[in-house]
Amino acid sequence: MRYLAYLLAVLAGAALSFEGAIYAELGNTIGKLETSFYNFFVGSIILTLLWIFFGKGRLSYTLEAPKWTLLGGMLGVVYLTSIVVSVPFVGVGLSMVSVIIGQLIMSMIIEHYGWLGSIGAKINKEKVFAVISMIIALILVY
Repeated sequence: MRYLAYLLAVLAGAALSFEGAIYAELGNTIGKLETSFYNFFVGSIILTLLWIFFGKGRLSYTLEAPKWTLLGGMLGVVYLTSIVVSVPFVGVGLSMVSVIIGQLIMSMIIEHYGWLGSIGAKINKEKVFAVISMIIALILVY
């Protein structure tokens, strides 16, 4: 199961690169914010259909969830809109490597302190070296 999770994560990363390139081009045609709106509008329609036919959760309990757990939607907007804006200027590769660096740094901090219900994992020299390597990769890609 673990290897399937790794494979799914790699596929998600590949999909994000496609999404970034596609939406950067769409953003040139219809506008940056309009592209983000389009993404979430179409995604909401598709997810609504999936939820109607396959949903097993309790959406009605949303307001009972801790308020900080509801920030995901806002962060998704920040992520996608940032990609739509940055890809036309620096390209898909630089945008995605920059996203990965940001993810690595923040995930290390979150896990180091055990924030947001994550499993605690202290920052160590190997993790710092990984981030430095990614920064060097960013410079080399640039």
